[in-house]
Amino acid sequence: MKILVVGSGGREHAIAWRLAQDDVRHDLYVAPGNAGTADIAQNIAINAEEIENIVMWAKENKPDMVVVGPEAPLVKGLVDKLEEAQIVAFGPCQAGARMEGSKRFAKEIMSAAGVPTGKAQVFTDASLAKAALKDYGLPVVIKADGLAAGKGVIVAETLAQAEEAIDDMLVANKFGSAGAQILIEEFLEGEECSILALVDGERAVLLPTSQDHKRVFDGDKGPNTGGMGAYSPAPVVTDDMLPFIKEKIILPVVNELKKRGIVYRGILYAGLMITPEGARKAQSGSRINVVEFNARFGDPETEAVLPRLGGNFAQALYNAATGKLADSDIVVKNDVAATVILASGGYPGSYEKGKEIFGLAEAASRGAIVFHCGTKSHSSTILTSGGRVLSVTGLGATLREAVDKAYSGLEAISFDKMFYRRDIAHRAFKRG
Repeated sequence: MKILVVGSGGREHAIAWRLAQDDVRHDLYVAPGNAGTADIAQNIAINAEEIENIVMWAKENKPDMVVVGPEAPLVKGLVDKLEEAQIVAFGPCQAGARMEGSKRFAKEIMSAAGVPTGKAQVFTDASLAKAALKDYGLPVVIKADGLAAGKGVIVAETLAQAEEAIDDMLVANKFGSAGAQILIEEFLEGEECSILALVDGERAVLLPTSQDHKRVFDGDKGPNTGGMGAYSPAPVVTDDMLPFIKEKIILPVVNELKKRGIVYRGILYAGLMITPEGARKAQSGSRINVVEFNARFGDPETEAVLPRLGGNFAQALYNAATGKLADSDIVVKNDVAATVILASGGYPGSYEKGKEIFGLAEAASRGAIVFHCGTKSHSSTILTSGGRVLSVTGLGATLREAVDKAYSGLEAISFDKMFYRRDIAHRAFKRG
């Protein structure tokens, strides 16, 4: 197939890399791509949010499929525009992408579909939001309604932190229009995991489970980031939970959207909280609750999940995009995967760009797969261009082997002021 992947991060590099692993050779393009995708595809100098330019390129070059990676172009309606041009596109339409673009909308869909989730209220007035905090107790979760690059969720441990988060969003306009309305949501105890489901409008196939590490520092300390590492599978999700997740969470949402005239095709990502027995559960009383939905492959979960897939990945995506998905489209290998993010000093706050990266070939020679998240090429060198710079993935027969391979590869790499978490998969190891 001739395939265009839209995006420039580690997720898009992983998608292009996995497409390149298919037995059938594909003609791959990435817009705009990065220094890593340039090794396996042709980068196109069009940014992911340049909707009209992407559509124009697709009309001229006639790809068999466009795979949209990031959430922003989905929310802006890229898939709708491509479909108008009769180009097959993998990803939800604009209306479906509201599952990520508006947390308020996602809560409405969950409520109508009977999906287990935490109690929440929506506010646009800071004083009213602060007055409502007494109904939630502590900790409490404050969420910006719109897209905030993975940083619009604050878990407040104290009343002062909760009020500060409310003021940041509704008064100081820290997240712009994304924070023009907020959700106050009950805090659920437990362990989070990520479920990526391939959806064709009616049917759904679950991809391997994974767990992300959102906090910037070891021990899950510090502010939320776009993700500092992930591993797959996530042992917190047992096999007996999977039918419940598919039948009571994923498919009810797909069906509720269909009732509203929204045919959802692409990835439906459910961030779940698995609550231990005896701990505080959501009002629904369920042990498994939805924390959030996303409308695309997770990042960095994709870098841990896709290396575990066999079969013809391009055909699986095409079948989902054209309403022909089958369970047999997804083949899962026995490998375990772990990925660790190398970040720029200062991330998720301000950071410097343009730092030369060393040791990439050595990392690969140690058996690691290095996905580029925020890089660019300059002459014969590769430089940093983002907060999350590289995602280093290890595969192994066991989680320990996968984690060790990832860290071994990571230790070969260096750039000025880089940092990373040293405890990826710590929850799984504590489980034994």
